[in-house]
Amino acid sequence: MFNFFKKRARLERFPFHLLKTDIHSHLLPGIDDGSPDEETSIGLIKGLIELGYENFVGTPHVMEDIWRNNPESIHGAQERLNSKLKEEGIEKHIGAAAEYLVDGHFEDLLKVKQPLLTIHKNWVLIEISFIQPPFQLKEVIFEMQMQGYQPVFAHPERYSYYHEKRDELLEIKHAGCYFQANLNSFSGYYGPDVMQAAEWLAKNGMIDLLGTDLHHERHLHALQGLEFTKPLQVAVEGMVVVE
Repeated sequence: MFNFFKKRARLERFPFHLLKTDIHSHLLPGIDDGSPDEETSIGLIKGLIELGYENFVGTPHVMEDIWRNNPESIHGAQERLNSKLKEEGIEKHIGAAAEYLVDGHFEDLLKVKQPLLTIHKNWVLIEISFIQPPFQLKEVIFEMQMQGYQPVFAHPERYSYYHEKRDELLEIKHAGCYFQANLNSFSGYYGPDVMQAAEWLAKNGMIDLLGTDLHHERHLHALQGLEFTKPLQVAVEGMVVVE
């Protein structure tokens, strides 16, 4: 007799060591909706090390009137965390960049040519509103390029208004953006629609970078159970590895 309720075999765990560096996380303590303090950050970093990561870049939000972080607040949090890592005997050093929301504040930074914090080389991580896309996105991307930056579009799979307008994602990609997808998007953590969008991006060779976007322990626990699915295998084959 056939067992129709037989559990499917589990896939192998995602090989985090292949990524080497987590280029998108909210590990810097106390300056956005990520880790609230150094102790929490240390616990999250230990968890990421156990997964196989070697390096980390904190990318706190920079948002007008919400988390209006700047180089001083970000580097201050970085310094506190690196000091705590040293106290704990953890031989790791966390880098510092930002996740810039494309809003009026960000446009002002570009207008005055304020140096932007980069996740790697000249790469600048940007995000957009989850409610509606900014009308000026392509103009902002172009201005960033004119100032010598490589725009990196954070978690494009999570913007629901693009799920039925994937041609617009193609246009953003063709405008010269790198696409960074969240690893937990492939497990269904953010819902089936986001997972389908992530898989579509992978299938079409549009994912350049994979990041955790780690905010808290729930994200870490989801990563600990992440399976190496076929879409993730395809994404890894086409990604850029940051040493």
